[in-house]
Amino acid sequence: MSNHGQNEFQSNDVLVARRDEACPRGLPSKSGIYAERAQGAEIWDVEGNRYIDFIAGIGVLNVGHRHPKVQEAIKTQLDKVVHTCFGVAQYESYIELAERLNKLVANGRSTPYKTMFMNTGSEATEHVCKFARRITGRTGLISFEGSFHGRTLLATALTGKAVPYKVGFGPLPGDVFHAPYPDPYKGLSSQGALNCLKHILQTSIRAEDVAAIIIEPVQGEGGFVAAPNEFLQGLRQLCDETGILFIADEVQTGFARTGKMFAIENSGVEPDFLVCAKSIAGGLPLSAVIGKQELFDKIEPGGMGSTYGGNPVACAAALAVLDVIEEEGLIARAEQIGARLEARWKAMQAGIAKGLFGDVRRVGAMAAVECVVDGDPNQPNAEMAAAIQGKCRDNGLIFLTAGKKAQVIRTHVPLVASDELIDEGLDIFEKSVREVLEGQRAG
Repeated sequence: MSNHGQNEFQSNDVLVARRDEACPRGLPSKSGIYAERAQGAEIWDVEGNRYIDFIAGIGVLNVGHRHPKVQEAIKTQLDKVVHTCFGVAQYESYIELAERLNKLVANGRSTPYKTMFMNTGSEATEHVCKFARRITGRTGLISFEGSFHGRTLLATALTGKAVPYKVGFGPLPGDVFHAPYPDPYKGLSSQGALNCLKHILQTSIRAEDVAAIIIEPVQGEGGFVAAPNEFLQGLRQLCDETGILFIADEVQTGFARTGKMFAIENSGVEPDFLVCAKSIAGGLPLSAVIGKQELFDKIEPGGMGSTYGGNPVACAAALAVLDVIEEEGLIARAEQIGARLEARWKAMQAGIAKGLFGDVRRVGAMAAVECVVDGDPNQPNAEMAAAIQGKCRDNGLIFLTAGKKAQVIRTHVPLVASDELIDEGLDIFEKSVREVLEGQRAG
């Protein structure tokens, strides 16, 4: 008999105990918040506590929780077909969504693209690297330090952070190399990073043996660090000269988050492949690999597929998401939201958080604050970032940290959030920072 809905179970503490009994301890569980309902950029837990949501399911809900248009598309599709598997009986929504994404990635260029769908970002990453190896006849893969590409085995190997993602999970797939990611704030320029990459191609693996380079145009788990345009352009040139495929990982950056539909557009670089997931379907599991037609069609029939990938309900939701982004002007809205966050945080950086907020950065609404010790970029202050996160949660605002030492406060404000709600969240944020600093001084 199900206990769902019984009053004696409707508390965060009771659910924490049940979770600890039923689920493995390796799953994230720090917040202790058990959501009962959500709308837009707000969540209410099982005890009725309200939270302003500045993380949106880790970048999944750019159109917010339960957008009416997305909800309606899901309900309509449920009354038609829930699942057939695209390899068994095809359906128009898969094709229409592929057509729209192909056009968006081409971004006005004449290059034709094609799209296949899967379920998760990790799965898309695995497949695109497998495809790159088949297309080029090469085996090597290069990703970047600080990157995150997923938790499946090859995606874990590509990820550029050991703890907690790699420790104890080896041996990991071979022929994967990690290059330094440019970070001018910490002293590594675009040219310096390109020089490091070329050094790897001279000492660790030949360019002729590299199938693909995969890069997040803005690192997500790495701390919202943006690759400068000149670095991405230099990387594209290197790939053109050596026959290496250029893969843009837009799992966290896609669908209007960075003030463009895809972050790679900011650089003008044309990717050979682009992978996306998270905000593609308003909260339903869906991911995509979008690639140049001339490359994608080198994979023979039967060389790709997915039982659930491109599920009819998820495709219906994704089509509605694209409509909402266009109709509500969310690409422009991302820039407005980011500017609002940046202005408030920079005022704090110059005032109450001087020396603590070492860097305030953003690309569109993908905004972050890096916590450091005494303004030193080489002294990350993960302890203070965690303390601010916890105090904000207590006061009704949720977000996550990121970065190599979890020293970065990152935000994924839903792009449908009003200025009033964002300001309320920022008020909570500032109040929480003050309380943490006062507590530190008192201690």
